[in-house]
Amino acid sequence: MAVASTAPVHSLAHYRTEFPIFERRIYLNSCSLGALSLRSRRRVQEYLTLWEERGAPAWYDVWWDALGTLRREYARVIAAKPEEIALHASVSTASAVLAGAIDYTGRPRVVTTELDFPTVAYQWLAKRDLGMEVEVVPSPDGVTVPVEALAAAIDERTALVATSHVFFTTGAIQDIKAVADAAHAKGALCFVDAYQSVGQIPLDVHDTGVDFLCAGGLKWLLGGPGIVFLYVREGLLQQLHPMVTGWFAHARQFEFDPTSIVWHDDARRFEQGTPALAAVYAQLGGLELIHEIGVPAIREVTRELTEDLVGRAREAGLAPRVAPEAHERSAIVMIPSKDPAAGVARLADADIVADARPGHVRLSPFFYNLSDDNAKAIEVLRD
Repeated sequence: MAVASTAPVHSLAHYRTEFPIFERRIYLNSCSLGALSLRSRRRVQEYLTLWEERGAPAWYDVWWDALGTLRREYARVIAAKPEEIALHASVSTASAVLAGAIDYTGRPRVVTTELDFPTVAYQWLAKRDLGMEVEVVPSPDGVTVPVEALAAAIDERTALVATSHVFFTTGAIQDIKAVADAAHAKGALCFVDAYQSVGQIPLDVHDTGVDFLCAGGLKWLLGGPGIVFLYVREGLLQQLHPMVTGWFAHARQFEFDPTSIVWHDDARRFEQGTPALAAVYAQLGGLELIHEIGVPAIREVTRELTEDLVGRAREAGLAPRVAPEAHERSAIVMIPSKDPAAGVARLADADIVADARPGHVRLSPFFYNLSDDNAKAIEVLRD
């Protein structure tokens, strides 16, 4: 399929050539996996060359520094301190470490919502036999969860509020500052899964007041699978001691002492084992692009593309399931469908990449997309 645009293009359209997939098809699936950039490919090749030419000695003067660089670059994208960043393989491993570090004495409750990605709740649902109580707050409209409803579910027995910055089910943006305030008002902590938001929506994590936050490379940070970060608010670092851990959490790990654990003073105490370096390098390439452009500029363009997509879907009678106001919408657009898999297959036949979720075809434009991409996708779904 020809993918050249005949319509006016936005200010970031020239970055499209950085992503070779557009030479073959239209990619509208960044919320599942960000498109591979030439920069990430080059960075992974750099890692492979080091592995081939030097082997393990590259750890000591190159790869170790790469881990530090990645912590700094992750911190930069959420306006945190590098000392507040721990590296992980997935949100599941990060939340497992976090779940094992919290004191539930007198506070056995965790509050979450029905619109959150299930990983958010699983760590605590798995501990029900140990006395954990998990309250899942329903959504009154199937799109958002009012902060007031979350606040009403939080009490003096609540240890943690665990929820999302952007709901994967609808793309609605949640006011996580208000959520954190509601949690803290009852003495609870606040953990935010920001995998659906970081990279497409500006975020100052200190301004939000949240205690913990996760995001990673898979989606909007253009780093692929296998690398995420856990932010831990600086004031909590000395108070928390993980029960799930690994040798990278040890402050003197190269002493190889099996008789004691000496925790790092910073967020590295929440790390586990050796990070996957190919994923680290791929993420460094993706972050190079994110920082070069700037998340505010990305947000401006993706908001335009999202509103264009929502408008086209409504004109075609497809009734997109999105938040009611534009400022509440992220670049995730859910198109109701009786057979989402068939809709995704029709798009694939037209060389358009999208994804299916229960009852919906999901389209997720990013700064490398064009309004023509939206038009062609809606045309296929309408027909």
